[in-house]
Amino acid sequence: MQRLRVVLMLLGISWAVFPSPGHAQSVGEVFRKVNPSVVVIRAKGRDVTAAAGGLVRYNETGSGVLISADGKVMTAAHVVNAVDEITVELVGGAPVNARVVSSEPAADLSLLQLDSVPAGAVPARMANSDTVRVGDQVLVVGAPYGLSHALSVGWISARWAPNTVYKSMPLAEFFQTDAVINMGNSGGPMFNMAGEVIGIVSHNISKSGGSEGLGFVVSMKTARLLLLERRSFWTGLEGQIVSGELAAIFNIPQASGYLVKTVAKGSPGWDMGLMGGDKIAVIAGEQVAVGGDIILSVEGVPVGQADDHDRIRDILTKKSPGAPFRVKILRSGKIIELTGKAP
Repeated sequence: MQRLRVVLMLLGISWAVFPSPGHAQSVGEVFRKVNPSVVVIRAKGRDVTAAAGGLVRYNETGSGVLISADGKVMTAAHVVNAVDEITVELVGGAPVNARVVSSEPAADLSLLQLDSVPAGAVPARMANSDTVRVGDQVLVVGAPYGLSHALSVGWISARWAPNTVYKSMPLAEFFQTDAVINMGNSGGPMFNMAGEVIGIVSHNISKSGGSEGLGFVVSMKTARLLLLERRSFWTGLEGQIVSGELAAIFNIPQASGYLVKTVAKGSPGWDMGLMGGDKIAVIAGEQVAVGGDIILSVEGVPVGQADDHDRIRDILTKKSPGAPFRVKILRSGKIIELTGKAP
């Protein structure tokens, strides 16, 4: 009998240290817990397309996640970075206007600020994404093809260090997942089984146009660093670097420049008077938006090389709100200087 009591005591200690499987959350329980923090983002913008013969207006639907009680929302940069209007919808709530306060296209991340926070809004908890391992089960919640608050479940397939997957997004640490990701999921959260956000959905790779189990999600470590700790500067610009043959064709008086395609209304770029393109031309076999300004330098730092971009990013990020900054541009063959203000 004494021996039995000792065995039961040991078992009791084991149960206290290792909770029974019955205490683990099911996928459904996690979804119901985190869904109130997931938002649908609807954006309106302008683009220059060859099909339309010039400027065209468009609507974009994406996803995001509320991360603070004062109305900050994380999403993907390609959903909101260069658009004119943004509205955000929480579960069962009316649309709320929002604005970009920080954006880093080089990691496909943006931070929004809601004009007002609906009653009952529940911010998500952010995880330490360094603890995520290949093989962990994950949940993605978003608005694929505009179908709000849809759930997909999968696993972490791989983890990629910055500048190892996409040269166009060198700052992003990516999780690869087989959870289904489609258009409209971009910017939405990926959760662990504890209901914590471990990353922000960026995109998938697809030959068919649908989901093929190759989804890429920016880690929360990257999102915290670039949106909350360093607060990357939002310009409101979309465009491309032109160098080599293209630079010569545009008569750029230096090795390279940034050709502006779109300028978001209300952005620092818009307020300083930068102009975007108005038509598409095929130059050296490449479709290029022309008619817009070409940025030559920012605060005296030339535009073009990766190191230059890092220097410009650091200079602008350190600017206090309202602080001026200088931009030298090429417009209609003339070099002029514009002055902007940090948001």
